[in-house]
Amino acid sequence: MPEVRWAAAALALFLTALPLHLLGAPAWAWGPLYALTYAAGGWEPGWEGLKALKDRTLDVDLLMVVAALGAASIGQVLDGALLIVIFAVSGALEAVATARTADSVRGLLDLAPATATRVLPGGAEEDVPTGSLAVGDTVLVRPGDRVGADGRVLDGASEVDQATITGEPLPVAKQPGDEVFAGTLNGTGALRVRVERDPSDSVIARIVRMVEEAAETKAPTQLFVEKIEQRYSIGMVAATVALFVLPLVLGDDLRSALLRAMTFMIVASPCAVVLATMPPLLSAVANAGRHGVLVKSAVVMEHLGQVDRVALDKTGTLTEGTPRVTEVRPLAAAGREGRPDEDALLALAAAAEYPSEHPLGRAVVAAARLRGL
Repeated sequence: MPEVRWAAAALALFLTALPLHLLGAPAWAWGPLYALTYAAGGWEPGWEGLKALKDRTLDVDLLMVVAALGAASIGQVLDGALLIVIFAVSGALEAVATARTADSVRGLLDLAPATATRVLPGGAEEDVPTGSLAVGDTVLVRPGDRVGADGRVLDGASEVDQATITGEPLPVAKQPGDEVFAGTLNGTGALRVRVERDPSDSVIARIVRMVEEAAETKAPTQLFVEKIEQRYSIGMVAATVALFVLPLVLGDDLRSALLRAMTFMIVASPCAVVLATMPPLLSAVANAGRHGVLVKSAVVMEHLGQVDRVALDKTGTLTEGTPRVTEVRPLAAAGREGRPDEDALLALAAAAEYPSEHPLGRAVVAAARLRGL
């Protein structure tokens, strides 16, 4: 990402120049490094700000760059470079957060298989891209394959893992007439499925669109910042000009007036506003997506900060969705005194469940292995 590369370059140059400056090295040692910091971190926001100015909009990007250049003009090269670095790093964080959101969307898309086995009217089979499937087509879903499209089972019986769609941790038994969803994982049986939804309108496709829309929506804080941004920028420029012109009119010298005006512009630069809006929100949405939480909108994410009670649905919402054996309780054997040993009972149960693909059977086998049985 270019934003990250330019921000990294600006930060590296600044951190190289800073100790030289603070240790009293000659200006020729740190001056060029600061100049390169200004160039690396400021050219892109400056260019974007000039394009916005062409459209008669005073952008915060341009305001920050002008404030940094103003600091340099009054000899505060360090302060100006720091402003540039803060702004560049903010832009890089936003770019990274946006890219992570896109990655979470791509991860959801990867759940749906790229191809499906379509069954022709004569019974022949052909592998086709899932995007070419149409409503009414019949597809064959072999054991261990992912379902290629939303549809209904015509023939066959199996258990389908729908955790990616419904959050239900245990596979759901499917038989003729039951609905299946694209991206879900078929179990041990083969299924013939009639496509009932276009691939672009499948449940997984709608989830992807929801995540994309969540990344594009704007939270109340962001809307408020954007609303006042233009007025703030104009007011800041007007105040800076006034602090420069009025003292000159009243007889102050040029250097003092310029120093006062530039000091105000530096202090009033909206660094905190730039850092406190989009990057944290985008990072939160992307992080939630990577952990299986789909955020409907940025508004919802911001409102979570005020939530003190949460209502949750059934299994798999907070749990891992993977059953585990937590305790073995042997019962008295019929017609015998005493009870069988826990390890012996678990070993027998694991031997019986060993061929099973059922999650509870796998949990019994895993518990036996954990005990070394």
